[in-house]
Amino acid sequence: MIRIAHLKSLLHREHTMTGFSRINGTLEVDGISLEDIAARFGTPLYIYSAAGIRASYTRFTDALAGTKSRVHFAVKSNSNLAILRLLGRLGAGADIVSGGEMQRALKAGIAPEAIIFSGVGKSDEEITSALEAGIGQINAESEAEVRRILFLAQSCGKKSRLALRINPDVDASTHAKISTGKSDTKFGINRESALALYRDIAESGVMEPGGLAVHIGSQIMTLTPFRDAWTTLLDMAKELEAEGLPVPQLDLGGGIGIDYQTGTPADIEAFGDLVRSVFGNQPYHLGFEPGRFLTAESGILLTETLYTKSSPDKRFIIVDAAMNDLIRPTLYEAYHRIETVADKGKATGPADIVGPVCETGDYLGLDLMMPEVGKGDLLAVFSAGAYGAVMRSAYNTRPPAAEVLVLDGDVYPVSVPQRVEDLLALDCIPSVLD
Repeated sequence: MIRIAHLKSLLHREHTMTGFSRINGTLEVDGISLEDIAARFGTPLYIYSAAGIRASYTRFTDALAGTKSRVHFAVKSNSNLAILRLLGRLGAGADIVSGGEMQRALKAGIAPEAIIFSGVGKSDEEITSALEAGIGQINAESEAEVRRILFLAQSCGKKSRLALRINPDVDASTHAKISTGKSDTKFGINRESALALYRDIAESGVMEPGGLAVHIGSQIMTLTPFRDAWTTLLDMAKELEAEGLPVPQLDLGGGIGIDYQTGTPADIEAFGDLVRSVFGNQPYHLGFEPGRFLTAESGILLTETLYTKSSPDKRFIIVDAAMNDLIRPTLYEAYHRIETVADKGKATGPADIVGPVCETGDYLGLDLMMPEVGKGDLLAVFSAGAYGAVMRSAYNTRPPAAEVLVLDGDVYPVSVPQRVEDLLALDCIPSVLD
């Protein structure tokens, strides 16, 4: 446990906001100075606000009031064990897409029956491990996968719920690389094939039919795609029930986004109203799999300025964080707000915020309006609590950024900082080369 030195004086301040805010010109997280955290833990560094995550989770669940539903956190968005433990204690289950994520969710204390296993390419080992662990639901995404799951379940004598992920052929109006609801993507099963497969599952006696699932993409800011996908799912459920087949759950997926320009999440209250308007009079238990909405705004990447550089056409701010720490900007052309931690006055013009990696694509922000900064100045990259640290790499043999969690007035390390020696130890030189 790490206690920031000036915490006692800060405890007397009254803060109405959770998460990251500017107090007397300096950025803080839940009343603790980012400068103090950087001095203690170094940079680059991911910093999470437990209070912010709690607030987002409460807002999401409050929006679903009156529905029979459960939240399964999308582990792929932030798989840190401390974050999973925090959300599990708040009541969340887990949505996983690999055997490794299953082990993370279980180690974090999430009950196996509260875990949904999604993904298009589960191996035999992953399927068998999920069955033996008692995972609550497996979502299958192809006929071949259904057949394999039934075979493996019969072989090991274990039974679970088997649901089908439907491809509703709905355009989520989001980035092409995170759009999953159209018929030309690898995800899900078309309507007619799914109906026939569901009948086969029910008749097999090997697995319990678990219902239907849909997930049309990530970072969705409008409600129409959700309505279109959910209506398709509801129509299919009614058709199956008319045949006397049980449909215990409709898994509505995740995907609701945030505005990275302003840090404002999508209108979750309107989202909840839509859920009630579509399913309010229906008997189905509903599942939700938010990720980004719950954690993105409660995390930042803290980085230190190394150098500044100007050319006739550009101003560059070179920092110690790079694309191996946060790949979203170059992978998805994603925008992140970036601010100086200390108040440096008004912006003086545009600048590219770039890292040390030997790639032109190594940037955290392009043409951002920035004040004058110098060596040692700290910058905060906002909205980094989802799809940030979880996508780190050691490219250029750069130890990835570590992570800390601010929880109830204290700062806790939540990942082990890596050193170059640790990275080298992962490789083996065959003795024949000696």
